[in-house]
Amino acid sequence: MTTAHSTPKPIPAPAGSTDPLQLIDVDHVRLYVGNAKQAAYFYAHTFGFHISQLADLTTGSRDEADYLLTQGNIRLMLTTSLTKGHPAAEEIKLYGDGVKDVAFTVHDAVKAYEQAIRNGGKSAKEPRVIEDERGAVTVASIHTYGRCIHTFVSRTGHYALPNVKKGAEFMPVFKKIDSPVNAHNAAHPCGLKYVDHLVGNVEEGKMNYWVQWYEDVMGFKMFKHFDDKDISTEYSALMSKVMSSGNNLIKMPINEPAAGKKKSQIQEYLDWHDNTPGVQHLALRTDDELHSVAELRRRGVDFLSLPDTYYDVVWDRVEKTLREHGHDTVKEDHKRIKDLGILVDADDEGYLLQLFTKPLQDRPTLFFEIICRRGSQSFGKGNFKALFEALELEQERRGQPELPSNDLGRLHEMNQALGLTVTQTTPTAPPEWITAIPPASGWPARSRSGCSSPGWSAGRRRASTKASGSTSSRRSSSARLLSPSRSA
Repeated sequence: MTTAHSTPKPIPAPAGSTDPLQLIDVDHVRLYVGNAKQAAYFYAHTFGFHISQLADLTTGSRDEADYLLTQGNIRLMLTTSLTKGHPAAEEIKLYGDGVKDVAFTVHDAVKAYEQAIRNGGKSAKEPRVIEDERGAVTVASIHTYGRCIHTFVSRTGHYALPNVKKGAEFMPVFKKIDSPVNAHNAAHPCGLKYVDHLVGNVEEGKMNYWVQWYEDVMGFKMFKHFDDKDISTEYSALMSKVMSSGNNLIKMPINEPAAGKKKSQIQEYLDWHDNTPGVQHLALRTDDELHSVAELRRRGVDFLSLPDTYYDVVWDRVEKTLREHGHDTVKEDHKRIKDLGILVDADDEGYLLQLFTKPLQDRPTLFFEIICRRGSQSFGKGNFKALFEALELEQERRGQPELPSNDLGRLHEMNQALGLTVTQTTPTAPPEWITAIPPASGWPARSRSGCSSPGWSAGRRRASTKASGSTSSRRSSSARLLSPSRSA
């Protein structure tokens, strides 16, 4: 029998462990979504995730439905509300689909939570235990920037993290499922391994506040710092500081907008996110960038595009940096890198390959980064300018305020270089592989007809900044974890 209560039993920490905030792993990343069943199929079809487990009305969850998606050591939890009073219902209205919770596995969730509160953290959910005869999961959450929270998770018995990684149930009330898409994804893997880093966007002037918060409350340290001279073009800029957990398990860059001739991508995110900070993107690690990007493109993932001129200059810069620091040259085929549109950068430790998707939903908010590290532990500083110019073009296509008249010629030239036409959009058919997957029982086959969108309604943007905070969730008596974020 499954029970949930708020008097957890302490879990002994390993010998020699004294820091209750020592992070073991990214337990999961939880996204609030409008329809978890449909979102699960989107992430499975396009990014190769396995739809592994489910908790919904059929398993005793009365207020939310959760789908656990897995790939490598990545665990995404998609949560949708089943009642109008559930916090996800209000958040979807305000922010659209996006990250709610970045959860960390710890030795003792109660001690970690209590230490974070003593350090100045604000409680989001007090400790509680979800257990049955096979084991227990203890969870407790604190607020971080905007809509987001961090949940501390400790596990025992059947629900211990090593067992979950091998396919055991995530916690009581979850059941295993086998979607038809899983077999296809096993035969055609995308090769995504774990969450490399998560990037948060905060309001102008708040970056240093949250840097200090992560240092004081979570015990993180600053790993790198980029100012508006590092991350800027003629038109827009941002500033960023990268925070790292004590054991370098996870890195969390924090961005804020900087002044420019145009609206920065960070400010655009905030505008479409109800002027509320949140997670801008998840960077997913791969050991083979070329394979992963090729497979994701085959599945229909939309990536940012760069002009061919990027590759006219990048190799000299990258190879020069590698030689100066005694490293081997880039081993991947240069032509394939260009054909796949992959970005390359190098520093004193080696090089990296990276590529960014376009937004994963209609609002220009959350997106993914696919990253492969060959020694470099940085974030592609040499690519910032090229990336920003690509993002500026996407902003123009979404109807951002017009450039000054003397800059329209430059925009036209960049569009030509990218092969873009901003006056007309032609819908494209889904990739052929989609039709090869049999529809799930009771689901009709997908239509291949396109759908045009002749007009867009301008959304109202609130002028006032909403105070950060998260509504406490009400859970049913059955064992359901409302918002433990999901991480590796």
